[in-house]
Amino acid sequence: MAESLTPIPFWFLRHGETDWNAQGLSQGRTDIPLNAVGLAQAERAARTLRGIGGIATIIASPLVRARRTAEIAAEALGLPVVFDEGLQEVNFGEQEGKPMGDWYDDWIAGTYTPAGAEDFATLLARAVAAVNRATAKPGPVLVVAHGALFRALRLAFGHEPNVRTPNALPIRCTPPAGGAKAWDLAPVALAAEA
Repeated sequence: MAESLTPIPFWFLRHGETDWNAQGLSQGRTDIPLNAVGLAQAERAARTLRGIGGIATIIASPLVRARRTAEIAAEALGLPVVFDEGLQEVNFGEQEGKPMGDWYDDWIAGTYTPAGAEDFATLLARAVAAVNRATAKPGPVLVVAHGALFRALRLAFGHEPNVRTPNALPIRCTPPAGGAKAWDLAPVALAAEA
């Protein structure tokens, strides 16, 4: 694989829930805001990240669901948010707004791309480049982005890509050590409800 991540640990946070997440619809670039559950999830993730401490930089997708999640975390951490267009969700073309289907495996394999959509290989290259730009900043870095983008990163990490990432669950992404081939992806227990 030509796309390789710089071996620098970082945190990843998928945005909080939206109405389309709750309905099982593909969002892609459609700019859907967080719903009430998503706002509460973002607040809880922010409390968790504050408890972990040490995050120095927050880089986020500019789409509103990721932007708002990042802003809530940034407020808790006393940090600004930097936006990177490369962290935007994949463009799902004609599939946006439709129920999530069983076409993901074919899309990831490169044998099917929805009309008007970004192919998986392009997403993979874009996601890796964006994370490499992020981890070049003072760390530890928190990357706030999207589920399909994290599927691409999972492949770059050496993991099965077609795995759903929970909303607003901080994940510590650590490069392989001791001869391991895959990155360690460690979700963190969420802070107690406020």
